[in-house]
Amino acid sequence: MRIDILTVMPEALQSPLHCSILQRAQDAGLVEIVVHNLRDWSTRRHRKVDDYPFGGEAGMVMQIEPVWRCMQELHSQRRYDEVIFTSPDGEQLSQPLANTLSLAENLMILCGHYKGVDFRIREHLISREISIGDYVLTGGELPAAVIADAVVRLLPGAIGDEQSALSDSFQDGLLEAPVYTRPAEFNGWRVPDILLSGHEAKIAEWKMQQALDRTRKLRPHLLDKLNNH
Repeated sequence: MRIDILTVMPEALQSPLHCSILQRAQDAGLVEIVVHNLRDWSTRRHRKVDDYPFGGEAGMVMQIEPVWRCMQELHSQRRYDEVIFTSPDGEQLSQPLANTLSLAENLMILCGHYKGVDFRIREHLISREISIGDYVLTGGELPAAVIADAVVRLLPGAIGDEQSALSDSFQDGLLEAPVYTRPAEFNGWRVPDILLSGHEAKIAEWKMQQALDRTRKLRPHLLDKLNNH
């Protein structure tokens, strides 16, 4: 897989993209993540990529020209399965969406910034808009890193124990059951006896019940989705 990220703040992506699973996946050749500075495609003085909005609103807007030039160059080199824009009003990032994106060969992610982007970018150059939550951040770099992380960890070989990813929260539409490790007792707080029993069937039953109970308590809308399918 290859992920191209277009941004005006490449330095904001250095740390998130170069540690833990993301770095190991890149080192193993499972994914290539390339960050492009949109200022390199600007023809304006001081490499500016923004201008005042028509209509007199406050703030600055990313211009279409440098975005278009950068995308045209990338499109000439490979075919992209999705061209994603990180937007607060896009579709919510979810585990099923991450699963779908993990099957792609090439992804492009445009990070929003300033007041927003010229809407013609969203109308003509983007195939999918994704939000990581109903709030506004300074730029789309953190959402782009979140999307990359959610997708890359699903690639075969990215995680040492691939079964671990299959049991993550949301993977089957439920929250994950509680997990414990040694010591079996600490400060008087004991690990549930069932997990120490060695009875696989009963442990699986306990985990399923815990997942259902936690989902019902913390994310009841997920159960509604399951019941409607």
